[in-house]
Amino acid sequence: MLRIATFNLESLDDSPGATPPLAARLDRLRGQLARLDADILCLQEINARRGTGGKPRSLSALSRLLEGTAYADFARAVSLGPSGRRLADHHNLAILSRWPIRQWQSLRHDLIKPLAVALPAPSGRGIAALEAAWDRPLLHAVVPLPDGTLLQVIDLHLRAPLAAAIPVAKQPGKGWISAAGWAQGFYLAALKRQGQALEARLLVDRLFDADANALIAVCGDFNAEAGETPLRLLRAAVADSGNPALAGRELIALAETVPEERRFSVRYGDRLALYDHLLVSQALHARFRGLEICNETLGARPDPALGEVSPDSSHAPLVAAFDLGQPAAQWSISGRIGERS
Repeated sequence: MLRIATFNLESLDDSPGATPPLAARLDRLRGQLARLDADILCLQEINARRGTGGKPRSLSALSRLLEGTAYADFARAVSLGPSGRRLADHHNLAILSRWPIRQWQSLRHDLIKPLAVALPAPSGRGIAALEAAWDRPLLHAVVPLPDGTLLQVIDLHLRAPLAAAIPVAKQPGKGWISAAGWAQGFYLAALKRQGQALEARLLVDRLFDADANALIAVCGDFNAEAGETPLRLLRAAVADSGNPALAGRELIALAETVPEERRFSVRYGDRLALYDHLLVSQALHARFRGLEICNETLGARPDPALGEVSPDSSHAPLVAAFDLGQPAAQWSISGRIGERS
C-alpha cells in the first residue's frame, strides 16, 4: 500500500512572537498527521527560524512537530528561498518520505523566466514596469518505491488570489489608493499564480518526455478550485487540448471521486471551497483506491483583523491510497480509504 498526503500547515512557526504559539498547536497537528498515516507527505507553509551567531535558518518548528511521530525519521526534502542556497523565512515546502529520496530539486523560474509586465503607473502618468516573479518555488522529489518503480512527487503552493503589491499604489494600513490600483495588483497576482502553475506543468511534461508511464503526483495548495486556470493548466485535459493523442499526459484530479457535499478543504463562513488538490498521472491513477478529505472538524477561517486565532490550520489535509501490488484482501475500503489492515 502507498498513501500520499498533502497538508497546508498554515504558517507553522516556533518564533517567540508566533501567534498562536507553536506549543498550542502541536497536539492538534500531530493528531491530524497521525490520522493521515502517510508514506509520502507533502507539506506547505513552514516558516524557518533565523539562526543565532550567523547560523543559517532552520525548520526547527517542523522538527518539533515531528518529534515522537512516525514521521520523525522520514527522509526529507525542503524548498529553497529566492537565492536557491538557503531556506526562505516564510512558507517553505517539505516532502517527507518513508523511503529514501533519490534526488530532489527546488525550482523557481528554472523553466520560465520572470514575466515583465507593463501597467499604467499609479500616478496616472506613464507606464510602470513590473516583474511577475513567483512568490514560492516548486519542490520536486524522486522516491524509489518498494516495487522498484520511481515516484515523482511535486509539492507546490501557488500564489493566493489576493492583489500583489504595486509601488505607491497602497497606503500602509489604509488599503489601496484606488480601485484601478487594486485591480492591477489583482491582475499581477493572477499572472504569478498561473505562471507558476505553467512552470509545474512544464516540469510534468519533462517527466513524461523521460518516461511516458511515469508515476507522478502533484500535491499542494493551488489556491484555485477545479475549473480555474491553474488547475486547467496543470491537468492539460484532452477536452482543452482537443488532441486525443495527448490523453496519456493528462493529470487526473482525485478529488472528483469524493461526493460533492464533502469536496472542500477550506471554509469561508458559509462558503466551502476546494483549494488543496492531489493530481496524478494515468499510470499512478491505475493503482488508485480512494481519496479522503479530512474536513470534518474544519472551522471557518479566523479573522486576524478581529484578533481571532486558531491552533488549527484552516486547510484540511487530503490523503490518497494506491495499491502497490498487494492482494485485494489486504484492503479495507470502507471507513477510511486504503486503511492498513
